[in-house]
Amino acid sequence: MHEGLSFEEFASSRARKLFQVAYLMCGDWHQAQDLVQTTLAKLFAVWGRLQRGGQTVAIDAYARKALLRTYLSHRRLRRSGELAVAAIPDRPTGEHREGTELRLTLVAALRQLPPRGRAVVVLRYLEDYSIEAVAEALGTSVGAVKSLNTRSLARLRELLADDRELLFRK
Repeated sequence: MHEGLSFEEFASSRARKLFQVAYLMCGDWHQAQDLVQTTLAKLFAVWGRLQRGGQTVAIDAYARKALLRTYLSHRRLRRSGELAVAAIPDRPTGEHREGTELRLTLVAALRQLPPRGRAVVVLRYLEDYSIEAVAEALGTSVGAVKSLNTRSLARLRELLADDRELLFRK
């Protein structure tokens, strides 16, 4: 393991991955930046205790769990009825258009899932968590995660039904 890893080294090497996960969960660039900053601040506060274990893998898991809890906590606080939506960028041109369109389509569909459903999908399929690991991160049962995963994937299929050509283009 990486015993003696400084907080600055950890933050600089992991911030991009944390941002990707945060963005896919919240769907907003600025909110994702805020979530990562809040998560890193929480990690900094307990860094000495985390380092005593000397297990960088455990620190990575702790960081992802802190990010998830920060996101879910933020969502609970924002139940005012307002829904912040990031501006949709202009359609890209050139050789990367199809990949960008696919990404935008998937992110837009993810935004329409409830926060816990979005978190389950992102953790399962982006972070490659097991059902058990997702349940632990969410503080819920394996059965609840399976149910939420099934409902979330079914909803994504509904949302993406009109975009099947884009999704399966070769």
